[in-house]
Amino acid sequence: MADDRQQRLQGLTDFLRTIQKPGKAIESVGLDESLVACGLIDSLAIIEIVMFLEKSYGIDFAATGLDPDRLATINGILGVIEEARP
Repeated sequence: MADDRQQRLQGLTDFLRTIQKPGKAIESVGLDESLVACGLIDSLAIIEIVMFLEKSYGIDFAATGLDPDRLATINGILGVIEEARP
């Protein structure tokens, strides 16, 4: 199970690299640090994260609802993924 989480973390990290703002290394961001507050992404990138989660993990936010606070940190996003996995 730890390997699954590590794979999800790697996939999420790879995705975040594609939308991050220049000049901020994702490796410098803590797992519980706000991605927006630390300057890695801007608030509009949350929409891209939602689209990534819907496409990659089949999460239907229209059905489950969207809590932006849960998408604010890497650990929060991983928690959303893990709750959606069977």
